[in-house]
Amino acid sequence: MTNDVKLNAAVSAKKAAPKKRKIASLDRRKARAGWMFVLPFIIGFILVYLPMVVDSIVMSFNKVHIITGGGFYLEYVGLENYMDALFEDTGFVQTLVTGLGQMLFEIPAILIFSLFMAVLLNQKMVGRAVFRAIFFIPVVLATGIMESINAQNTLDTYMDSTNGIDDGSNQNTAAEIVSAVDLQVLFANMKVGTELVQYVARAINEIYDIVNRSGVQMLIFLAALQSISPAIYESCRIDGATSWETFWKITFPMISPMILVNGVYTIIDSFTTDSNAVMSYVGQVYNDADGQTLSSAMAWMYFLIIMLIVAVIGGIFSAYVFYQKKDM
Repeated sequence: MTNDVKLNAAVSAKKAAPKKRKIASLDRRKARAGWMFVLPFIIGFILVYLPMVVDSIVMSFNKVHIITGGGFYLEYVGLENYMDALFEDTGFVQTLVTGLGQMLFEIPAILIFSLFMAVLLNQKMVGRAVFRAIFFIPVVLATGIMESINAQNTLDTYMDSTNGIDDGSNQNTAAEIVSAVDLQVLFANMKVGTELVQYVARAINEIYDIVNRSGVQMLIFLAALQSISPAIYESCRIDGATSWETFWKITFPMISPMILVNGVYTIIDSFTTDSNAVMSYVGQVYNDADGQTLSSAMAWMYFLIIMLIVAVIGGIFSAYVFYQKKDM
């Protein structure tokens, strides 16, 4: 009987004791903080952008008919707008191929340049912060009204219309710093392929645009480089590794996740630039009479192609990305 009394007393004391508040783990608290940060964007997307996205999809499958006296109604035509964009509009496919070719050229050029500059700016030197700011200034100047002013610059017009040094081609202009012929002479004894020479020549001639669009990628690479522990480099020096070996065996694998991030960012960033030929063409079609539905179909085809490219690049990069395991 005594044991029953003690047992009942213990149960009663346990029930009467205040319950300890369950404390959320660090990962859960970080997740909650992340959702709080993105919540304004989610709300804005649902209330503002999502209705426009739905309307754009609906418009791409319909034709607009204006009603006399005001108003309009939509006629469902299925894939007719998409077929017209591919087979009836002669300029869209050509502009699409040119735009995709330009984008595929810019992605490796921007990534290589931004990584190269990030490695240089990560070195210990006098005025390092000033140099970092200087290389980020073009990103600030290439936004908003400054980009519009730059697009209408008379100097650019002059450089695009004035002939430069004659190298035997009809397309050379004063804006071209070098030509493929110059690089072929320079690399004559290095057994460099013609395609690589042409790519390098084009990258040098378009260095202004590449620098303007490399600022954000440069900062991301710089942050990744600074996150690498100096102890790792110290171990490499003790083992006698050269700077070249250290870069390819340590630095490059450690920042490979940021290469994937910058690759995706560069593709998405191409949508917002004034130099995007495809979006400019879609905008022209939209301003034409009865062009709203056709331009919607063009825009969605371009969007799906870009998403496919992002998926392919993400899949390829993910197979080689190195993720450092942290002790739990």
